[in-house]
Amino acid sequence: MTEKTFTPTPNQSIAFREALGCFGTGVTVITTNTAQGPRAITVNSFSSVSLDPPLVLWCLANDSNRFDAFHACTHYAIHVMAQEQQDQALRFARDGLDFSHAEWLSDPDGRPHLADCLARFDCHLHSRHEAGDHLILVGEVKKVMYRTGKGLIFKRGQFGGFADFL
Repeated sequence: MTEKTFTPTPNQSIAFREALGCFGTGVTVITTNTAQGPRAITVNSFSSVSLDPPLVLWCLANDSNRFDAFHACTHYAIHVMAQEQQDQALRFARDGLDFSHAEWLSDPDGRPHLADCLARFDCHLHSRHEAGDHLILVGEVKKVMYRTGKGLIFKRGQFGGFADFL
């Protein structure tokens, strides 16, 4: 195996993405409601921030075709996807307007809740932070749901799963 060392510059962006891809992440789908209807986006840039208060973050690309909808939202739900939801996550990655392939309901604040996810974090926007070519959205978690099951994992451009032994 050959080790690569480089300085991350714009002309090394492919190598930088390959290096970042060595870190396996869970797959999430973020949903919100807009005046035009429900919106969704698939992201793997999700992380806990604080237990007190309960804060989580996710990152939104500035060039995303869903940037305006999610930049403007104040309530959203973060769904941790189960392994069997790979197709749903891929569909929301391609099209955040079409919910016809998903089973979902709106909560009292209008957030679309997707069925069968492993965990869901209902958030109220806490803060936004500009960071390079992304916007970091920090949400205060108002309600949580979770269950056991196999999580959908993304690493080096591929999906996989991880068994849950709870």
